[in-house]
Amino acid sequence: MYSFKLFSKVVVKFLLVCLLTIAGSVYAAAKTKQTIQSVNIAYLSLEQAPPPALSNLDPFIKDKGLLGAELGVVDNNTTGQFTNQQFTLKSFVTTLDGNVIETFKKEIAGHYQFILVNLPASQLQELADLPETKQTVLFDLATSDDELRNTQCRRNVLHILPSRAMRADALAQYMMKKRWSKWFLVTGPTQEDRLYADAIKRAGKRFGMKIVAEKNWDHTFDARKTAQSDVAVFTQVDDYDVLVVADEQGLFGEYLDYRSWLPRPVIGTQGLIATAWHKTHEQWGASQIQNRFQDKTGRWMEELDYSAYLAIRAIGEAATRTKSNELKPVKDYLISDQFALQGYKGSPLSFRAWDGQLRQPLLLAAPRSLVAVAPIEGFLHPKTELDTLGYDQPETQCHWSQE
Repeated sequence: MYSFKLFSKVVVKFLLVCLLTIAGSVYAAAKTKQTIQSVNIAYLSLEQAPPPALSNLDPFIKDKGLLGAELGVVDNNTTGQFTNQQFTLKSFVTTLDGNVIETFKKEIAGHYQFILVNLPASQLQELADLPETKQTVLFDLATSDDELRNTQCRRNVLHILPSRAMRADALAQYMMKKRWSKWFLVTGPTQEDRLYADAIKRAGKRFGMKIVAEKNWDHTFDARKTAQSDVAVFTQVDDYDVLVVADEQGLFGEYLDYRSWLPRPVIGTQGLIATAWHKTHEQWGASQIQNRFQDKTGRWMEELDYSAYLAIRAIGEAATRTKSNELKPVKDYLISDQFALQGYKGSPLSFRAWDGQLRQPLLLAAPRSLVAVAPIEGFLHPKTELDTLGYDQPETQCHWSQE
């Protein structure tokens, strides 16, 4: 009898301890749940239209950009487990015949302060000027327009991709290092091609390059069918060191290499390119994120994927450091001197306070190899060598930081 009573008391005490432990865990979980900060992010884009069938080797990727953002959310939430922050992403895709502004007003306005925008320049600008976006931050994922960083800049827009000026300066630095100073510039028929050519001319003047010949590609035929004969004739000009091509749509640039009258390297939008990300990049932990992305999606990470990933990670870094999910402290930190984002390219990335451009190293890549990383060694700057690429503060025509 005595043993049974003693056993009963032990069991009761054990059960009591278990109940108290469970109650404490439930209380702690409830308390933790109450203090979790939710950082809600919207992803606004247009339905992707297939480009012209210029090559049967390049698959059409409909979800370019979004999958990079989703990987960024996973990484943010890994850190968020320790900071009591939870990051969520919701995608809003407008059909090609739909109205993206209407989608924003109905679905996003008033609900999200941090918005990733995968839109053309004109629609981004229209969105940025809406009264509903004044109390938001728009992360421009897709444009490289220099004017959006200069006379057409907006206080509520931060730009992730490198501008055309940054890309052209990166190429010019490498050409200067190689002493390839005489350029033959070929410009395509679109407005984007002309803007890229303008950036090339600016870079050439800035770094002492000379454009010895310039032609416009205005052929209406398919370059794939007549490249062997027509390119040779088209490129018969005086001697030059490098053939620079401005062909952002990829209409003809791929067919200049190995077919020009003189045996010269091709750079610009084809050949050796300046890009934020490339599948051949493996240094500084890049192979790790390349493999993670490929395991998740079954394809290589594209530049737009990387852009979206950086935007999400920038939000996560600022929210973690400020311990806030509110617009003002997060945005103030993003454009402050304290902000530093690791981007798998050797140097911390940060936003330029005068125009909202993300400063970053650029990869100079051939189709199947990484050639160099710009800024090229030897190009110095009083603040950061990254500001040798693109419009530096004394050159900017954006003045929203002074308003």
